[in-house]
Amino acid sequence: MLDEINNAINSKIRPILAEHNGDIELAKVNDGVVYVKLLGACSGCPSARFTMEELVSSVLKEIPEVKDVKMADPISSEMLDFARQLLRK
Repeated sequence: MLDEINNAINSKIRPILAEHNGDIELAKVNDGVVYVKLLGACSGCPSARFTMEELVSSVLKEIPEVKDVKMADPISSEMLDFARQLLRK
């Protein structure tokens, strides 16, 4: 499944995002849920939600094992834990 996801990203999604100075990164796959990060111009674009729904999700959900596609948390869980510790002090 991972090869299929990477192939779909590289052949169908990445070229379209590149036309808009953007990119995509596969963060992880967990129990059929694919987590991605939009990069470049796409990361802060007001249309990022539309891009996720209309392009990324629709392409990746063509792969039978993919149940859902979500944006990966841009902040790592380790960084969030560190920030929580600082705030508690």
